[in-house]
Amino acid sequence: MTTPTLGKPGSRTSAPADTGGAAASYAARIDHVSKSFGRPGAQQHVLDDISIDVAPGEFVCLLGASGCGKSTLLNLVAGLDGPSAGSIETPGGRPALMFQEHALFPWLTAGRNIELALRLRGVPRAERRGEAERLLELVRLKGAYGKRVHELSGGMRQRVAMARALAQDSRLLLMDEPFAALDAITRDVLHDELTRIWQESNDGTASSGGLSVLFVTHNVREAVRLAERVVLLSSRPGRIAREWSVDIPHPRRIEDAAVADLSVEITEQLRGEIRRHGQH
Repeated sequence: MTTPTLGKPGSRTSAPADTGGAAASYAARIDHVSKSFGRPGAQQHVLDDISIDVAPGEFVCLLGASGCGKSTLLNLVAGLDGPSAGSIETPGGRPALMFQEHALFPWLTAGRNIELALRLRGVPRAERRGEAERLLELVRLKGAYGKRVHELSGGMRQRVAMARALAQDSRLLLMDEPFAALDAITRDVLHDELTRIWQESNDGTASSGGLSVLFVTHNVREAVRLAERVVLLSSRPGRIAREWSVDIPHPRRIEDAAVADLSVEITEQLRGEIRRHGQH
């Protein structure tokens, strides 16, 4: 485990050095990005000089208190908005985005929701059903192709949403608190499924480096359970406060002692950031 280092405004939190040769050294590069909203003279400064590299195949969690700009940063990486300053690069093309809400179309079946993403990607019509069924099986929903959204539990809907995101065939998956609304048991199961899918995509056979994940959460234990690296944002405006490399072998459990110990350390830092914000 690398020693956590305090971030400075404008400093880059870096992915591990690339030793893969020709492949791109990052799946996403966030370079001195700032973001403000509002009209001149009455602007709200949300993000301040954020620099982060996400390596091919890396799983990074953005952590911070509510309102620190985590979701805003994810939207910028997704291309849903533009930064006020700085630049963002995603060499592998447009990222896939999974929201907190499943955002499935209720008039379509589970399979048809996935097929819509495949159609937008340009997959021929004759191939879409087979690919949709393959993706449903990947997220442990074999046989659910014809199920309507109202027939699915909350956890099943999020699995379909995950399959739809994977249908975009992007090497960068952006996840904005996708499990926050679920009960603890369902969330725990989906942590396992996400980790399995991420690990299977990074089994050493993919020359592109596999699937990279940039995951937003305010749940410290969720971040430690899932990520290889946790980046803590300060509050209003969001700046990089500190980061941790998580050298805990998989499979991880939310109740594991090593997960709990690191979660306590990160929580203390998060509380400190909240206290500092409260003093201004």
